[in-house]
Amino acid sequence: MWRKGCEVYVAPTWDAGKHVGVDHAAHRGRRPVLGAGSGTAMRGKDIPADFPERARLFPDLGDWFNPGDSVIVGPDGKLVAGPLHEKHGILFADCDPERASAAKRTLDVAGHYGRPDIFRLEVNRDARPPVDFG
Repeated sequence: MWRKGCEVYVAPTWDAGKHVGVDHAAHRGRRPVLGAGSGTAMRGKDIPADFPERARLFPDLGDWFNPGDSVIVGPDGKLVAGPLHEKHGILFADCDPERASAAKRTLDVAGHYGRPDIFRLEVNRDARPPVDFG
């Protein structure tokens, strides 16, 4: 994604709790990262009433089985907004593109650090089955 010129990375995740991976992605990529976990912030009462085994799986409908923890992390890996813990909402932050450009001058993971003269990553975009039992 960095090589394609991604300026802001959106990282939707089901991962409950800490945003360590999001911090790392922002710091290494020197870009703002939006860790969108609030789409998965869920309580038992968020599950439809006709869901099979709802009462058994979610005996206390008020309990959070995923706390969400959406965040916005700056290109330096530091928290800019959030986390939205055990609540639904929208995070806002100003993400200055110049700040990311300046940060990329200190570590360009898709540029000369990537060593295209030695290493090559090829992405095959053809539709293929996920498993081959050949």
